[in-house]
Amino acid sequence: IALAFPMLYAYVKKDNKPNLVGIVISDKKPEFNSENWLSGSYQSETDDYNNDHWSLKEITVRLNNQFYYKAFRQIRVNGFVLGKEDYIFSESYIFSAYGDDFIGEQRISSQMQKAKVVQDSLKRHGVDLLFVFAPGKGEYCTEFIEDKYKHPVKNTNHAEFIKQCKNNGVNYLDLYTYFNLLKPNTKHPLFPKFGHHWSYYGEVLACDTIIRHIEVLHGKQMAEIAWENIEVVDTARSRDADALKSMNLYKNPDQNLKLAYPEVLFESDSTKNSTRVLTISDSYWYGPVYMGIGQNCFAGGQFWYYFNKVIPSPNGVKTEVWELNLKQELEQNNNVIMLLYSDGNLGAFGNTFIQDAYEMYTSPQTYWPRMEKNKTIQNYAKQIRNQPGLLKKSTQKSSDLQIPLDSAIKLDAMKMAGVK
Repeated sequence: IALAFPMLYAYVKKDNKPNLVGIVISDKKPEFNSENWLSGSYQSETDDYNNDHWSLKEITVRLNNQFYYKAFRQIRVNGFVLGKEDYIFSESYIFSAYGDDFIGEQRISSQMQKAKVVQDSLKRHGVDLLFVFAPGKGEYCTEFIEDKYKHPVKNTNHAEFIKQCKNNGVNYLDLYTYFNLLKPNTKHPLFPKFGHHWSYYGEVLACDTIIRHIEVLHGKQMAEIAWENIEVVDTARSRDADALKSMNLYKNPDQNLKLAYPEVLFESDSTKNSTRVLTISDSYWYGPVYMGIGQNCFAGGQFWYYFNKVIPSPNGVKTEVWELNLKQELEQNNNVIMLLYSDGNLGAFGNTFIQDAYEMYTSPQTYWPRMEKNKTIQNYAKQIRNQPGLLKKSTQKSSDLQIPLDSAIKLDAMKMAGVK
């Protein structure tokens, strides 16, 4: 009975897709045909599908994660660790806080020299370039980091980027330092206990500051945000418990941190909502997107997630940046280009935006042929990202080779394109 129970339960339960966060699930059943059978792909893909849709998969995963959390203070989320008082941290953000991921003065200096060329080139077309450095939870909440990570700090990517921005005359806004100035006197937490990003309250303060800074930089009034009422609760809303959701526990811990949620109002003067801002950022900008900043304050400006995924998708069709004409997008469709990255991602600041834009302006004869040549690989990479079965294989390769997921996707795309 015990051995047969999962199979019997699978027949009784109508929907066997597990409700788990952060796990790639293959929805499409493998197609049975002679080619797939003889190659062996049908068998392996069917094993993967059955494993994903096993009737007890969700409850067993949650119970397993609960056991590790309670017994060993471990969380089964790749790259995340528990700190003091159950604060959840991305380990890479702890490394950033102590300079363990420092990429070097020379590399950052070279990037900012190129950024200055891009900034000046855009300015000739009436477009302003702005770099925004967002705070990370590791640096802001150092008092809750386990002592084993702590050591004297020599240099950090954030400190060097600020220095090189000043040296090269690059426009920047340092929210990292601004949050630290607010910390001693803030009435409400700027980072939540169970979230990876800044709190909703911190997010609202950041957006208000960014809007006011762009007004001065670009020389035009913008639609602003305001709030009169703030609701304070002890249960996280919005993205303030996004890391907790990814832990996939059987029973979530009690939430005992009071979090603030301003009732945000947008200025309704449409004449002020005319400065179109394109934001290139990491996941920190998803919150402002959900809040409505792009539509209500940035004149419908897009969000290019890691200089790759275009949000919102033009005409409802999933689009990636390589499919667009970069020169036209930067010069004709936007008034301000804003790069916003948190300190844990400064090692890959802007991804390839600075290098691509620099080459486009200084060496168009090499830039355009290179972009055309890379389209085949990029097209296969897009297929992988949009197909759960292929994405799952790349995710596994990323884990096996200990490389970023994007690198694993590129390797698989190159293989599909026949490029060595």
